[in-house]
Amino acid sequence: MVNPLGTSTTQQDAAYATLRQWITVGKFLPGERLKIRNVAADMGVGQMPVRAALQRLAAEGALVNIPNAGVTVPRLSFHEFDDLLQMRMLLEGEAAERGCLRLDAVQIGALAALCDRMGQALSAKDATGYLAANEDFHVLLYRAAGSPLLFGLIDTLWLKAGPISNQLFDSPEASRVLNDAHTDLMRALERRDSAGVRSAVEKDIFVAGQFLRRRCKRA
Repeated sequence: MVNPLGTSTTQQDAAYATLRQWITVGKFLPGERLKIRNVAADMGVGQMPVRAALQRLAAEGALVNIPNAGVTVPRLSFHEFDDLLQMRMLLEGEAAERGCLRLDAVQIGALAALCDRMGQALSAKDATGYLAANEDFHVLLYRAAGSPLLFGLIDTLWLKAGPISNQLFDSPEASRVLNDAHTDLMRALERRDSAGVRSAVEKDIFVAGQFLRRRCKRA
């Protein structure tokens, strides 16, 4: 299918999916202006599908249209960040508690391997590697809950949290504690302690949040 702009729906959807993933994993910083030609070059696609994808993400609140400045990544206020943090703890804690009881031995082994990868990335000061393994870890755990609706809500929150997560390693002391909650989670998971798994996820989000909150803007 070709839309009035002359680009296929498939091209637009692919550009949207890629951009959404980049925002979620923190490829762009809060306040950063996204230039269509640069983003298109990074993707290796034309500018029209990228333009449509940026507008779609702006309509969803993941980006902001600023007059005479184009599309930018939003900056969170303290209030917005605190609200986001609370909702993440609520929903992700629920998904973790449900997922704990549904994981099989192979999945638990995969989580253990990802926990080790995060520890290695932190030791190597590899922020990109840590964030990638961290996303894989939480996706596997939350999808095990068996609720596409719950995971979809969490994914929407990650889209809003992604840009600021890129600044997590601006605080050198963060690397010393970021994997502690994952280690606690694996211990609870071995016992099939669903409440302990939920508590560990809430701790993980809260601890990271204390470092990230410093990067918020004043309302």
